[in-house]
Amino acid sequence: MVQPGFRLPHPSTCRLVADRGGLTKRILQLLLLLLLYCSGFADGSWWRIADLSLDPAHFHRDNRSYELCGDTAFFTEHQRDTCYSNPELLKVIVHAANTAKYECQSYFQNNRWNCSAKRGSGIYYGNFDDKGNRETAYLSAINSASLAWTITRFCTKGELTTCQCDRIPRNKHSTKWTWGGCSEDIKYGIKQARSFTDPQENRTTSFGLMNLHNNEAARRILRSRMEKVCKCHGMSGSCTTRVCWRRLPPMKLIADTLGSLFDAAAQVKPVENKGIIRKLMRKDLEYKKVNKSDLVYIAESPNYCEENESLGIFSTRGRFCNRTSYGIEGCRLLCCGRGYQTRIRNVEEKCNCKFVWCCSVKCDTCSMRKDEHICN
Repeated sequence: MVQPGFRLPHPSTCRLVADRGGLTKRILQLLLLLLLYCSGFADGSWWRIADLSLDPAHFHRDNRSYELCGDTAFFTEHQRDTCYSNPELLKVIVHAANTAKYECQSYFQNNRWNCSAKRGSGIYYGNFDDKGNRETAYLSAINSASLAWTITRFCTKGELTTCQCDRIPRNKHSTKWTWGGCSEDIKYGIKQARSFTDPQENRTTSFGLMNLHNNEAARRILRSRMEKVCKCHGMSGSCTTRVCWRRLPPMKLIADTLGSLFDAAAQVKPVENKGIIRKLMRKDLEYKKVNKSDLVYIAESPNYCEENESLGIFSTRGRFCNRTSYGIEGCRLLCCGRGYQTRIRNVEEKCNCKFVWCCSVKCDTCSMRKDEHICN
């Protein structure tokens, strides 16, 4: 077990504890970045580690970066213990957080909420709403799915010593193909992700039950999207035997699927028994019951059109919009009816590209005019 050299500050106290041996340049940068979190971040938001821009490739068992395991700004007590007892997990967490951040911000890049929040002069991944709105539901889901996906992928690549391929034959068989090869062990990935994320949620609150539901819904979506891939074996290119195995889907597919569920998310309300919240149920009983793969939310979303410092909303002013689109990325909707300005820029881009035998592509550089539309 790796013992921590120091503990990074709790957001409510913001005290720096210096390491006796001196801090490396990377740790100093880490501490400076962490100061930005001292103005209201919630404890145990492991996925906010993506804002530190740490490179997962530099993590090793004896690397001092493992002192991040003791950081209460990102990890709960349970997660810190898990991190210390399994140091390999930290690089997975960093990779999963960055993957979730990339996919979330890519999917919502043209929406009023673009998967980002503002605190002071800094822009961070996610949002700061703790009332349980639709955006929070998506965040819980994409982070949960990304962690399970990353653990599974690292197992397949042999970068975790506690797991390996899933070689268990499936129940489904055919006379035309057989199970074999190295299936990606999604069962292990989901189990480990669940044990890391779910214990931090309070099962006696609406917010905790909402997060638990969305965490599990995302894992169900991930498991249901596993792909079957096959390879032929035989003499002279024949397909005498076809061996198949299961493979993870691209994380973009999961992000897009969760995006569809975001649009169709169900608003729920708590059901109490003897003063204790036991479960959540759909608020509008005229609609069908919520199933286990639906995303759910409790509170209505705030207005992302105008700046709200307490909620971390930086409005849509200054955002680029699409003048010809009638969708949410169009200037009419994205600019919230405030109008927009058009800016003309001269840019240089590659053009007239041709393939030259063998083997390169040669292009000219052309100067062209580009129109940009910016929300007022």
